[in-house]
Formats: sequence, structure tokens, C-alpha cells
Amino acid sequence: MLLADKWEDYKIIDCGEGEKLENIGGFLVSRPDSQVIWSKKLSKWNNLDAVYHRSDKGGGYWQYINKPRDNFIIKYQDLSFKIEFTNFKHIGIFPEQAVNWQFIIEKIKEKKSSLHKDKEIKALNLFAYTGGATVACAYADCDEVVHIDASKKIVEHAKKNIEINNLQNKKVRFIIDDVIKFVLREVRRERKYDIIIMDPPVYGRGPNGELWQIETSLTRLVEECIKLLSNSPILFLINCYTANFSHISLKNILSSSIKHSGTFESGEIGLPIENSDIILPCGIYARFYS
Repeated sequence: MLLADKWEDYKIIDCGEGEKLENIGGFLVSRPDSQVIWSKKLSKWNNLDAVYHRSDKGGGYWQYINKPRDNFIIKYQDLSFKIEFTNFKHIGIFPEQAVNWQFIIEKIKEKKSSLHKDKEIKALNLFAYTGGATVACAYADCDEVVHIDASKKIVEHAKKNIEINNLQNKKVRFIIDDVIKFVLREVRRERKYDIIIMDPPVYGRGPNGELWQIETSLTRLVEECIKLLSNSPILFLINCYTANFSHISLKNILSSSIKHSGTFESGEIGLPIENSDIILPCGIYARFYS
């Protein structure tokens, strides 16, 4: 399992009975988590700033004991991210993804040091959400990053993350579109990318109501994305949360489609719980890299 254990501005204090207690930049929140089926370690969670409550009708709401600060930003090593509490319990980032950001940065910097100075590195980030991986690519001096998400509001949040990291001078293209439609257009244009990253939801809708279901849509998307890989690809990374299949299945999709030489890996991603040997599982990943 890959552990996102290098955070300073984010910690899980305790987990149990379907809830997790998080310290987000000094702001203590309780959020539900379906993976947490064990008992709490602490008898009482004190000094909470906010609690998320699920609704029987879907979604939910935040109960604030203390109001979140304006311009709520937390740091992960050299990167900064805007925190925003949504009605779907999200906070604007998925902290476990820090292990993927680290790997992306390391691979780009490694290749940058060995490539001819005129060779550009181009990255495509699909289902890119608020742009954690986009920020990582730009920070690592990727020559072009294309960020695709179906939500205009989410893309605006991603643009803000680029700004607060002072990466406005980097070439980052933000596109609001259905992922599959965009990829098919890029295939027709014969565009090529050295890095492809995706974090697909289990279920979703594009900006015009296009249906996405991971069990029936993912393999087709990956096979189309393979056509976009450059002759010397650096990385193809898939991350999934709450998928009903094994990380081995993700790796099998990649290894049966990618014909380039390189390394195929897969596994789980998790977050440590403070003062405990327990790990909170947060999803699965598969990656190819050269």
C-alpha cells in the first residue's frame, strides 16, 4: 500500500463507526467514510469545528461550530491547495492523492534531467477535479498540461490552485468537457501526450448529460487514451475510489493495452491515523511508467 504520510497540514486523528476525525490546517472536522467499519480509539471527539451530516435524500450538509477561515489554504511540502467545504462532504482535495503527486513530480524531474533540452513533456489530466495532479505537473516544469473536467465550478477551483502556487506562467489548458468526447477528438487530431492521468468516478454525467459508468466505460476510455501516448511515454496513471473491482483489474487494463516497454504496478492508497498502526484505505491505483 502507498501511504500519504508526509502531510504536515492534514492529519487523521481518529476513525471509527463510519466516521473520521480530521485536522485540516488546524480545523477539526468529522466526516463519514464508508471504509471505517471498526471502533473509535478515542472515547470522545472534542473541540470539533465542523461536522458533516448525511441526508436521507442524498448529499448532506455541514454543521459549523466555528466558521472556516476565508482563503482557507493548506500546504503539502512545496504545494498549496484551496480548501472548500461542499454539500457532498468534499473539502476540495483528496489528501491521499499526495502519494500520486509525489510520484508524478519525481518522474517528470527525472525525465527532464535526462532528455534533450528541446524535448517537451506534455501531460493530460482527465477527471481532473480541483487539479492536484495538474499542479504537480506544472510544478515539476511540464511543458504543457491539459486539465479536463465536466464541472465549470470545479475547473475554477483548479485555476485558483494554479494561481496560489504561482504557476500562472506555466502552459496549463483548462477545458470543461465530457472526457470521452474530448479524448476522441484528440485522437482524431493526432495529439500526443507523454503523461496521462485519470481519476474516474464510479458514476457520473458530462456537461451535457453524457453517462459515465466505470464498469462499462473505463476500458474503452483507456484504449482510446493509449492512442494518445507519445512514442516514449513517461507515465499512465489510473486512480479509483469505491470501485467494485481489484487494483489487479486496473493493472490488467493497462498491461493488456500498453505495448511500450516499462513497469506496471498496482495497489492500494491509504492515509495513516495518528498515534495508531491502523491505516485508512482510500482507493486503488495502477500505473505504467518508463
